[in-house]
Amino acid sequence: MIIAALTGAVTAFLARADGATAAGALIRAGVAFGATLTLIAVLVTMVAGLLG
Repeated sequence: MIIAALTGAVTAFLARADGATAAGALIRAGVAFGATLTLIAVLVTMVAGLLG
């Protein structure tokens, strides 16, 4: 969860630095947050399947 939150924060910061509006930066941060959580869930499921 912390990794996803940090990814979202960095994405929002970089989007604002690139000139995006605040709303646009939050949308990009939300997408990055969700994608990171999804990727972590897939990896955890895959490792659990290999170990179980």
